[in-house]
Amino acid sequence: MKERDKREKFMLPFFSILFMVFIPSMTYGQYRSEVWSPDNGDGTYTNPIINADYSDPDVCVGASGDDYYMTASSFQCVPGLPILHSKDLVNWEIVGYALKELYTGDASMVEHFSIPRHGEGVWAPSIRYHAGEYYIYWGDPDFGVYMVKTKDPAGEWESPVCVIKGTGYIDTTPLWDDDGRCYLVNGWANSRSKFASVLTVRELSSDGTRAIGQPVIVFDGNGTENRTCEGPKFYKREGWYWIMCPAGGVPTGFQLAMRSKSPYGPYESKVVLSQGKTNINGPHQGGWIHTKYGEDWFIHFQDKEAYGRVIHLNPVDWSSGWPIMGKKGEPVSTYKKPRSSSSTIVNPVESDEFNTPEIGKQWQWHANYDEKFGMPTAFGTFRIYTHKLSEGWKNFWEMPNLLLQKTPADRFTVTTKLRMTSKADGQFGGLIMMGLDYSALVVKREGKNFHLVQMTCHGADKGKAQTETLITTLKPTYEDKIDYKPGIHEDIYLRMKVNDSKLRFSYSTDGKKYTDCGDEFQMREGKWIGAKFGFVAGESDAKSDRGWVEADWIRVSNE
Repeated sequence: MKERDKREKFMLPFFSILFMVFIPSMTYGQYRSEVWSPDNGDGTYTNPIINADYSDPDVCVGASGDDYYMTASSFQCVPGLPILHSKDLVNWEIVGYALKELYTGDASMVEHFSIPRHGEGVWAPSIRYHAGEYYIYWGDPDFGVYMVKTKDPAGEWESPVCVIKGTGYIDTTPLWDDDGRCYLVNGWANSRSKFASVLTVRELSSDGTRAIGQPVIVFDGNGTENRTCEGPKFYKREGWYWIMCPAGGVPTGFQLAMRSKSPYGPYESKVVLSQGKTNINGPHQGGWIHTKYGEDWFIHFQDKEAYGRVIHLNPVDWSSGWPIMGKKGEPVSTYKKPRSSSSTIVNPVESDEFNTPEIGKQWQWHANYDEKFGMPTAFGTFRIYTHKLSEGWKNFWEMPNLLLQKTPADRFTVTTKLRMTSKADGQFGGLIMMGLDYSALVVKREGKNFHLVQMTCHGADKGKAQTETLITTLKPTYEDKIDYKPGIHEDIYLRMKVNDSKLRFSYSTDGKKYTDCGDEFQMREGKWIGAKFGFVAGESDAKSDRGWVEADWIRVSNE
């Protein structure tokens, strides 16, 4: 347990620093979450397999047949296109990201996404393994269809290629046919194209880098129960072309499968997964997997409002000639695990001791990264500098330097030890739960003291002003003794407890006794994403030297 004072960290022995810099991989192990682990340890699993917001998931089988890779929508969050790895489709870990920024290689696009573009960016990607390489395609509804590829999904991905330039394209999936020809299916965003609920197919060049054919409408859900058909995935099985897609809307919809003898249709369709009598709403939009053991599975999401779209796994039965999912078309809650050579239990990392020179893979910024946002230190901390808010700002919707991660369960506790360093009046930093509404517990400088303040906004996306509630006044823990730009510092422990999408804050000055504070907050999702928690640091003085929050650690627990 790391409880040392930050000033002592500057005295770390030389060999300790060498260890952190040159052998960071040794600090990572198989992480098992305290708050949600789906593997029951008896050969069964419980859904969701990932109780976090990996919306619009897609999955492919790796080259060896023993590895599975998943990606999901990341919208404006950076790095983008998370890559998760599993050996058994139940136990997953984050191994990297396909996008370092939006979009490397195009300076104007990099600049465009340098401020938060909530709900824009990467929509509903697909991941495929083809001819020795892994491909991810996605639609950016404002700019077109993009693709990235690599030989190692856990390593570096090439810069994105714009396959089709234009607006309205979403939810794209390629299919390489037996003769080497490549086809692309996609949906359409009504907000950009002013039509939706249709799926189109066109031909791409064999290398998948450009369109060589015109789009053909192959399915139309308008005026039927199949409205809002989108999120299509393209497959071929036993001579049939298959498109699997959701319809009926996100919270209440269902999963369709459709088949044809031609990629251009016509397609006949069937509902293969729906809520039925279960409590799992809107089970749909994901990826079908055929394993080397001859089993078939479907990974999809369930919308849980403030928590986002969490990931479920259901068996698939092809005996009728159609991919009937779950238990006779209804999602399962608990089921036997897929056959696998692995018995390892591992979950996406949540807690972070900040002891390595690389940021943890669970973290994302709210816009393209700028080094002035913050960076790791050699002292076992992570520093986030105060963002200069615009003149007349009302809330944090404009802040690109929010360092956040996904909520990992319905019920959990987050505790962090941090130091707020202030160079000027009004600088603040602390712990936040961010969404369309948000609440933060921050330390804010007022004169020679600090105020502990709860900052809350309802309707941040609508430009509503936040409110501030004073909790208590704190004397600085430490003051610089120099004349040149001195700072004052506050060491504090902050905590948020989440239960049933509501949270309460507390704080401690010694890490032992915590005092509940502030008002209960009802969490709310963000723009197309679930609520996210992490660190906030800001100020409104455009001319002052930046202050900063230095996070010693953050721990997610079930206490």
